[in-house]
Amino acid sequence: MWSTVMKNQQTLNVLPILALASVFIRISGSISLQPVLTGPDAAYLSSRVIFRCIEPDSSLPVTYELIRDGSVLIAVDAGLQGDQKALFPLKVTATSEGLYHCKAMTEERTGVSNSIRLSVVTPASNTRVTSDPYPPVAYEGSRMSLSCSVARGSHLLYTWFFNRKEVTSLTSPPLLLNGNQLVVGKVAPEHAGYYSCMAWSEVQDIRRVSSSPEVQMTVKVYLSKPKISYSIFKEGASWYGNVTCWSTRGSPPVNISLSVNDKEAGSITGAQSLVAWFPVAMTPRQDMAVARCQVKTEVQELMSEPVTLEMVPVGGRVKLEVEYLYSADSKLVAAKLSCHVSRGTFPYISWLWNNSSRPSETHADSHTDPVLYHGALDDRRRTLFLTKLGPEESGYYLCRARDSYNDSGAWVESAAVLVGVTEVFLNTIEVVTIVFCCFFFLMLAVGAGCVYKMFDHKHAHSQVATTNSDAFPLSAHTSHAGRKQDDTLSKNFDF
Repeated sequence: MWSTVMKNQQTLNVLPILALASVFIRISGSISLQPVLTGPDAAYLSSRVIFRCIEPDSSLPVTYELIRDGSVLIAVDAGLQGDQKALFPLKVTATSEGLYHCKAMTEERTGVSNSIRLSVVTPASNTRVTSDPYPPVAYEGSRMSLSCSVARGSHLLYTWFFNRKEVTSLTSPPLLLNGNQLVVGKVAPEHAGYYSCMAWSEVQDIRRVSSSPEVQMTVKVYLSKPKISYSIFKEGASWYGNVTCWSTRGSPPVNISLSVNDKEAGSITGAQSLVAWFPVAMTPRQDMAVARCQVKTEVQELMSEPVTLEMVPVGGRVKLEVEYLYSADSKLVAAKLSCHVSRGTFPYISWLWNNSSRPSETHADSHTDPVLYHGALDDRRRTLFLTKLGPEESGYYLCRARDSYNDSGAWVESAAVLVGVTEVFLNTIEVVTIVFCCFFFLMLAVGAGCVYKMFDHKHAHSQVATTNSDAFPLSAHTSHAGRKQDDTLSKNFDF
């Protein structure tokens, strides 16, 4: 009986322990697994990657599943111990991009890992530069946009090159970078050149690059207002005017035409030039006509000022004028000799000094001047500057003129003018100082003379007063004589 009681008592003692163990087992079974997933967040298309999943706290065999976007089962790895990693190798395709996680399972527990978003990077290929407008030709001041385009590619970055130098924020002239575009807000001539781009991507320090061919940007410059001029030449027995039409700036091709009396006399389209020449028949001593030049492009049409084509022979009066030039401190530095010809459309000016022998008039190409080594010529030889001044340059100068288009024509001369330069040349300040000093000393002398005269006059009056006082007691005859003497003295000192 007692033994039976003791057994029941032991059973009652074991029951709480068994109950606690059962509770512990149940609690342990309800705690979920916490696997850890590792792997890349980006990969190139067609490359191979590996995802790894592990549950370090499980002592039981674990089965792992790799899942994409919450429901797509990618791979399963079963029967691994808790300290073993599940490896999931993948070949990256276009559909591989998404959100990955792994699921760990034992007989009693399960768990879900962290997530990794995989981006599939497609390397750039067939890169090229496109332009707006196309082709890349623009006039100054307009807008130009270049784009770096690829046939395939994703997650790309872009680098631009101008004349094979990388474009940055410090590039001059300034260029605006905006994604895959390079924008020129206002095109200028300095933007002309060669442009290229490079599209590239980088994954885990591996860079894939695709470069474009170079594209030439052409910047066209608007034409300036055309100018017109002409010269005379002889061909056989006939005279012609060689009319020149030109613009100082602009982009070819340009059509250049000449009109004479509002009728077209010639037209040339220059692919590389902004100047054209047109021959026009001329007759001496007659006003021919009014000529104008016209330049034209696809966006412009401009006319020059009119010019009268005439051929007036040199003649009339030739006058030589001399002007001396001074520096800021009034030092004589040069002499300017100007030759004025009263008549003649195209005079050729020659200068002579001290009747030096004239250049040979029989030599068809003799334009040598005897005075060229003394100075410099300007204004189509109409002005001679004597920059070296001294006794050696002094002498008689004259100028002469003839028709520039007729080497055998008659000369018309000016009168000889003496240009005198001495070794010592007083400047203007020195001359003014000397004149002022002379005037000052003259005034001082005049003032001293006046003062002397004034004191001498007072002394004479005092002597007359003393004489009259001494003669007062004398007779009336004596007094009358004294009055006559006093009148005489007064007349002698009156001035």
